[in-house]
Amino acid sequence: MRIADRQSVEGRAERITVVPESLDDLWHLTYILEPGDLVSGDTTRRIQRDDDKMRDTGGQREPMWLRIEVESVEFAKFANRLRVGGEIVDCSREDQLGFHHTFNVEEHDELEIEKVWQVDQLERLQEAVEAAEQPDVAIATVEEGEAHVHTVAQYGVEERATVTGTTGKGEYARGRDELFAELTEVLKRLDAPAIILAGPGFTKQDALDYIEEETPEVAEKIQVVDTAAVGDRGVHEVLKRGAVDRIQTETRISEEAELIDELMERIGEGAKAAYGIEEVEKAADYGAVETLLILDKRLREERAGEGDWEVDANDLIDTVERQGGDVTVFSHEFDPGQQLSNLGGVAALLRYRLD
Repeated sequence: MRIADRQSVEGRAERITVVPESLDDLWHLTYILEPGDLVSGDTTRRIQRDDDKMRDTGGQREPMWLRIEVESVEFAKFANRLRVGGEIVDCSREDQLGFHHTFNVEEHDELEIEKVWQVDQLERLQEAVEAAEQPDVAIATVEEGEAHVHTVAQYGVEERATVTGTTGKGEYARGRDELFAELTEVLKRLDAPAIILAGPGFTKQDALDYIEEETPEVAEKIQVVDTAAVGDRGVHEVLKRGAVDRIQTETRISEEAELIDELMERIGEGAKAAYGIEEVEKAADYGAVETLLILDKRLREERAGEGDWEVDANDLIDTVERQGGDVTVFSHEFDPGQQLSNLGGVAALLRYRLD
C-alpha cells in the first residue's frame, strides 16, 4: 500500500489518499472501510442521453470525479478488485447527486478515504504500507508420494497445487523423480522470492537434492523446515514455528496461529484467558486484558450496527489500549480466525486470572 496524501479535516476526521498495490492491499481496505465513510476518486459512470438534441442511446460511460457515502464493501478476491458502493454526495456533474454508484477498485487505483479513523484501522493501514517491502512466500510440504504447495498472503493461506506420485525408493525412484519434477515446475511457475520446503522424514531433503540439480535458481530460494505433517496441517506447523517470520518480519497469520494456540492452551488449563463478549468486557473493566483477540468480520459487523454485542466494539478496543493492552485483529480467512469465530469472535489473554 502507498499513502499518496494525508490531510486533517473538520473535527476528528482525516482524509487519507491510498494507492493499493497488491491483492493484499485490497483485502486490507475491506476492513478499513465501513458504512458512513466518504470515499472519492476518478471513475466512469453510465449516463443516459434522452433530450431534444440527442436520442436515448441506452447510456454511455463518461469519466468523472465523485464522492460517495459508503454503504457496502465487497472483496472480490478472484476478480482482483474491491467493490465499494454508496450514494453520491459530491460529483463533477451535479445531476448525478443522490444516485447510487459503485467504485470497482483495482491495483494502482487512487482512492481518497475520509473518516474518523480508529486506532486499529490506522495500524492496519501502516501494516499494509510496511508489507509492500516484504517478499511473498511459498510453502511446499512433501512426503512420500505426496506434495502440496501453498502461498502465504495477508488475507490468508491459499493452496496452489497438490501433486501425487509413486511412493518408495529403489525401483520406484523414477516415480519419486516424477513427483519432484512436477513439484519443481509448480515452484518455478509461482516464481516466489522465498520458498519454505517442509515435511516429515528425509523426503524433503531428497526433493531439495533434485531441485538443486535440475533448477539451482529455484533451490537458492529454499529454506528447509521439519514438520510432522504435510498439507494444511504442515503449513500450520511452519507458521507456528516462526519459519515465515524469518522471511517476513511481521507475518499476520503466523502471529494469529501463535496467539490462538496460546489461548486454547490457557483455556484447557483453566488459566489466564477469557472468551465471549461478556467475559472479555468484564476482564477489560478490571484492566486484566494483556492481549485482545478480535475477529475482523465480527468487528466490522459490530461497527456497522449489524451485530448483537451490547458493548461498543470501539470502546472495548480503546479501554484495552488505554490500559496498556495489545489488540490483534484476526482474519476470518484463515484457521486461527475460524477458531476465534467459534469462541464468539472475541477473546483475551489476561494478565491475571479472574474469579
